[in-house]
Amino acid sequence: MPAILPRIALTTGEPAGIGPDICLALAQTFRHADMVALGDPELLAARARQLRLDLSLDDYIPAQRSTHIAQHLTVLPISLRAPVTAGTPNAANARYVLDLLDRAVAGCLSSEFDAMVTAPVHKGVINEAGIAFTGHTEYLAKRCRAPAPVMLLTAGALRVALATTHLPLSAVPRAITRDSLTHTLRVLHSELHAKFGIADPRILVLGLNPHAGEGGHLGREEIEVIAPVCDTLRAEGMRLTGPVAADTAFSPQRLRNVDAVLAMYHDQGLPVLKYAGFGHAVNVTLGLPIIRTSVDHGTALELAATGRTEHSSLEAAVEMALAIVGKSKTKN
Repeated sequence: MPAILPRIALTTGEPAGIGPDICLALAQTFRHADMVALGDPELLAARARQLRLDLSLDDYIPAQRSTHIAQHLTVLPISLRAPVTAGTPNAANARYVLDLLDRAVAGCLSSEFDAMVTAPVHKGVINEAGIAFTGHTEYLAKRCRAPAPVMLLTAGALRVALATTHLPLSAVPRAITRDSLTHTLRVLHSELHAKFGIADPRILVLGLNPHAGEGGHLGREEIEVIAPVCDTLRAEGMRLTGPVAADTAFSPQRLRNVDAVLAMYHDQGLPVLKYAGFGHAVNVTLGLPIIRTSVDHGTALELAATGRTEHSSLEAAVEMALAIVGKSKTKN
């Protein structure tokens, strides 16, 4: 009996951005997976014409699984709320963007889909519509009723997780507590094993302050929160190093024996990772009851429908999702 192919829900993201473009580009090649794009078929057909892509849009049939064929894209139709002009977002379509995510999450939770891969959304446009939205990570956690997910970005062997995600910098110190940091490190440790097959993860923990606080002279978070948490978890058997100064943490020598770095805030860790791997990095949400990966970039409105986009990060996100699905099926 042939193996059942993994079914991946591919959300097409902000309709005025490059999300539809990169999903259509991804459909140009053969893939040993059952890929289902969630989006408005008329939008996708119109964008394919704008991009001069020879592509067939096929109806999604839940009972039928098949290998993705080059120049075909299976579409689960979800209707736009307003007309779309490439490059010009419309807050009237904010609910449409969330409809895509809601349907993908529901399908993953019910095992209709094995994983979801997300094209970029525009946070500002969603907020303009009066909908509180700080990012995919937080929204998906709420939909899955998962407490405190962990954001991890990967670029080759470099993996960077975040202790806090989309917060103003002024709010970061208050958000790093012993409980929150303990939870983040437990999730990171567990998911490095479960999703990446690392038997005994080695995690490098950054300090919050310059020079990791300089013995308390540049801040006491390392002394009062980060070091005690690391000490407690090391006593439980976790292989943690830190807190260490962020300015030297990403040297090749320091990273040589490290499986993941835990940064204390968004722009402490991600600029380094994106410099190292922009265009092929992948965002993985840890701590959810579903598998979710995403691209490492934004909506790039100025490139929508121009044919000048790269879909390498989306391709990497799909491959990462398939690898994680494969590991989970092997365990089961």
